[in-house]
Amino acid sequence: MTDYCALVESETARLVELVTGAASGTPVPSCPGWTLAELVTHVGGTHRWVIHILKTRASEPIWSRDVPNGLAPGESGDAAWLAAGAAELLAVLRSTDPATPVWSWGGDHSAGYWSRRMAYELVVHRVDAELALDLEPAVPTPVAVDGVGELLGNLPHARWVTRRLAEAGVEGVTIHLHATDADGEWTITQGPAGRVSWEPGHAKGDVAVRGPAADLLLMMYGRRFADTLTVFGDRDLLDRWLAGAAF
Repeated sequence: MTDYCALVESETARLVELVTGAASGTPVPSCPGWTLAELVTHVGGTHRWVIHILKTRASEPIWSRDVPNGLAPGESGDAAWLAAGAAELLAVLRSTDPATPVWSWGGDHSAGYWSRRMAYELVVHRVDAELALDLEPAVPTPVAVDGVGELLGNLPHARWVTRRLAEAGVEGVTIHLHATDADGEWTITQGPAGRVSWEPGHAKGDVAVRGPAADLLLMMYGRRFADTLTVFGDRDLLDRWLAGAAF
């Protein structure tokens, strides 16, 4: 089983390393319109939001924009600010019983949800920083396999995603993902009104994608479509679904 707190710790350390000394105005191509400064501010603000949720045992929705992040209006976070927030987040995650009931936007309303969610928030945004700095990202295969499952578990609850999928004209589509470097297969079914369902295992789909788990993960997040991926079936249909489903 993945140690999500350890993953949060290692991924934060890598992200802090990447942005230390890097030009804050460097564009982040995988997050169009963002710079590294905006990426850091987003990640650090998300950490402080989750700290607030866990510390207050929030039972009702509260959004990150409503939680103070310690920055003046218009100010961007830096590496030290990011590291400080991550250290507090880790302390709170590790001292909170994972079974503690708290609000989340996903299907699991427990503190344990946030450990896993923050781990993959950091994995993907660390990749964003590496791509911005022309570095080749790497995601360990077991982490990537678990990350695909985490993303698929959240998709049905991500209203901003299901709204896009409802408008994408992909109702009834089935998509099969097959990791070539691990035991990982997933079948996704796009229902009406943007509703998404999925199940692990092999099934015939309208379109299938085979490749390394890490590249499947980054494809699903809309970060890049690596040349290691092979598509069987309607690529245009897949691209339309991915455009709607990307976080």
